[in-house]
Formats: sequence, structure tokens, C-alpha cells
Amino acid sequence: MDATERASGDRPLSVEALARALGSVLDGPGFVPGTEAGDRHRRDWGGHTGAPLAVLRPATPDAVAATLRVLAGLGHPVVPQGGMTGLVKGGLPVDGEIVLSLERLTAIEAIDADAQTARVQAGVPLQALQEAAEAEDLFFPVDIGARGSAAIGGMISTNAGGNRVLRYGMMRASVLGLEVVLADGTVVSRLNGLVKDNAGYDLKHLFIGAEGTLGVVTRAVLQLQPRPSSRATALVSVGTFGEVVVLLRACRRGLGPMLGSFEAMWPGYWRLVTRDLGLGRDPFDGRGGILVLVEALGFGPVAAEPALETVLGETLAALPGADAVLARSIADADDFWRLRDAASEAARAIAPYLAFDVSLPLAAMGGWVEAIEPALRARGLRRVQVYGHLGDGNLHLTVGDLPADPAFAAAIEDLAAETVGARGGSISAEHGIGRSKKRHLGLCRSEAEIALMRRLKAAVDPGWILSPGRVFDRSEAP
Repeated sequence: MDATERASGDRPLSVEALARALGSVLDGPGFVPGTEAGDRHRRDWGGHTGAPLAVLRPATPDAVAATLRVLAGLGHPVVPQGGMTGLVKGGLPVDGEIVLSLERLTAIEAIDADAQTARVQAGVPLQALQEAAEAEDLFFPVDIGARGSAAIGGMISTNAGGNRVLRYGMMRASVLGLEVVLADGTVVSRLNGLVKDNAGYDLKHLFIGAEGTLGVVTRAVLQLQPRPSSRATALVSVGTFGEVVVLLRACRRGLGPMLGSFEAMWPGYWRLVTRDLGLGRDPFDGRGGILVLVEALGFGPVAAEPALETVLGETLAALPGADAVLARSIADADDFWRLRDAASEAARAIAPYLAFDVSLPLAAMGGWVEAIEPALRARGLRRVQVYGHLGDGNLHLTVGDLPADPAFAAAIEDLAAETVGARGGSISAEHGIGRSKKRHLGLCRSEAEIALMRRLKAAVDPGWILSPGRVFDRSEAP
């Protein structure tokens, strides 16, 4: 390819030139002109859209590396895509960007039942990995509502959290090894699956949570867990956030490592889900306050249900007005979880909406909710949903029926971010920064931290090719 076909400010890269450059690298299904790309690559979970120059779909990890070597020579921005379930426009293409989709890398290469590990490619859906682990009587613990769509590579790149962080940690805690391709096509691979490996820097942590700005995850070795032999699920109604904290403390003390999930839902959320949408079952017939979904996981001879019954019986006796219903079947438990997993449907029901994913110290959480709801109502916003993973300090706030005014939306984003930052929280608990939250990054990261992030980006991707404009802008390069 001659210089006239390279991406430059004088002559933009054409689809035809890109196709010629990649002709020996990608097979037929591997190259899709942007004009032929469907919503799968043009639209994200929040309904935002972009127009890519082309969608590249390598079929193997080696093809990913070969593709990036070509793109590095072209100097054209590229954004990796996984399952597109993020909420911060991280994988959404800016008009004219090249999309690098990992959707064809779907091989579960090996499961080692003795070592309790799985070696998988980046495009494997979470649910497929969970099912493969269960077939070996094992368990992959990271779980999110979008399990059927979310891809492992994207979950690693965003350090996904979900419903069991309280017990098993974020995605980072389950990653033993990674294979990553850098912006210039260099493959950095460490897939030995060792739990203990202190031979120099543990480079995998550089890429976990980096949102595809430092490298493209192609393969991973993940830690599996023993499959629980029993599960007990309860839905608890309490009147105040202070009582939620009492219940959490009691569950932690009484269940210890058996406590798998502790999910809270405020009335604005669960009433819409049960009454308006008819999703999930409200066993309290509308009389509940804050609903808490508690799940205990039992192993071996230690059964989950009697342990959870004991904790709830002792705790609720000291909380007047509190009530609980214990699932007596898998169907009951699924009904309870359906209520919590209906977050996407609940958000769409009040569209247009803004969604916030924040983390707060437990001591500040109740006060933040009590402050943000009236502040939103004072601005005419009454469709407010609050729910989240209370055990790990993560709350989700969805604000609906927004007026078609970008300045108004920006003011609401400022309100949410500034009130979280003022309480020592984080503006992103699970979904990352992407393009949506970068102007608020300084509210929860110091100048020194952000400067170091920029230096890392410049060192690993000096051409600023991978996911430019995510986390921070190219103009901020040191």
C-alpha cells in the first residue's frame, strides 16, 4: 500500500484501501464495510449509535494480532468490541472509527477440573462459560444480568462486577492469566494459570479494567470455584437504610463466606418492575419498603437454607415491621432474581433516561440516596430508580422522563457525580469511564493518578490508536 492510501489528515482512509490492506489477513466474514454493519456493532446497550468505517471480525487470536499490525501501519483509530453491554459508550464507535470485534473468538479451549481453571477466548459469552463450568461440577462466580450477551474479554477489559462480588470479588479476582495484543500487534501472553507467580510485574493487571485503551484481550485463564451444593434465597423488606445495614451486618456475621449476594432495591425501582411491568413477584403486596435479596451458598454438609433461616429469624425479630419470604423452590428463587435482573426493562420503561453506576462508603450511602432523590424532584424529575449491590458498596441510579435538552442532562450528570465525589465515592463502580464519564474522572482520581494513567497510555500505545477518547482525550497526552 502506498502512502496515498494511508490514513492521514489530508486523505482519510477509505473502506476500499482498508479492505486491500487486510486482504491477506481476514477471511470473507472477517471484513464488513461500515455501511453494511448492523445494530450489533453500531448500537450499544444504552441505545446510542455510531457509524464505523468498517467492522473487522478476526476468527482467531493470531488474526487479531495480524490485524492490529496492519492497523498500526495505517494509523487509524480502532475500538475493540465485546458483547456491547456496557453503559459508558466504551465500545461504541465514533463515526469513522474501525471496529475490531472479538465475537468470533468463542472457543472454550480447555477446562482443567483438577486445577479448577478454564482457558477461554475473548468472545465467549459469560453464560456459555458458566454452563461449561457446571458440566464439570464447577462454578464461574462472576454473574451479571446480561450474562447471555456479555463477552469474557469485555468483562475483563471493564473489570466487571455483578451480583456476587461480595463473596468472590470483581472479575480481576478470577483472572489467572491473559493473552493481550498491543496496538502495534505485539502479543503479550501469560497463560500458565499459576496462582502464585511473582516473577516481575504482574502485567495482566495493567489490562484488566483498562477498557481496551492499552491492549486487546484475546484469551484468558480464569479461576473456577467449587459448585455450591445448596442455595437459599430470601426477599426481605425493611423500612429504612439503617435497617438494611443492620441486616447486612447480621448476614455477614451469621453466614460468613456462605453469603453470596446482598442486593437492595428501593421502592421506585421494585414497584415499577412488579406493578407496571409485571416482572418478578412482590410477596409483600406493595407493603414493602426497601427490598433486599439475600442469597446464601452452601457447600458439602453445610446447608444454606437453615443457616439463612436462622440469621433472618434472629435479625428480623429485632426489626419491627420487617418481613421476609424464603424461596422454597428454584422457581421461587428465580422469581426473586427476576425482580433484580429486570434493571434493563425498568430503565427502558422510563426512557429517555440517564443511568449512573456509583460506589460509595456504606456509611455515606443512605445519606446520598436521601439527598439525591429530593434534589432530582426539585428539578422536576420524579421517575427515579435506585438499586444495587449493597454488600460491596455499589449503587445504580436511573433517572427517567428526561426532557430533550442536552444541557439539562449534563447538569443532572454533574449533580450525581459531584455529590458522589463529595462523599468519597467513585463515579464508576462497574462499567468504567468510557466516553461518558471522562469529564468527571477528576472527582474521584487525583491529578497524580490521572497523569500516571496518561503516561501509561502513551508508553503502551504511543500512536493513540486503541480506543482514543475513552477514559481521557488524545489531546491530554503527555
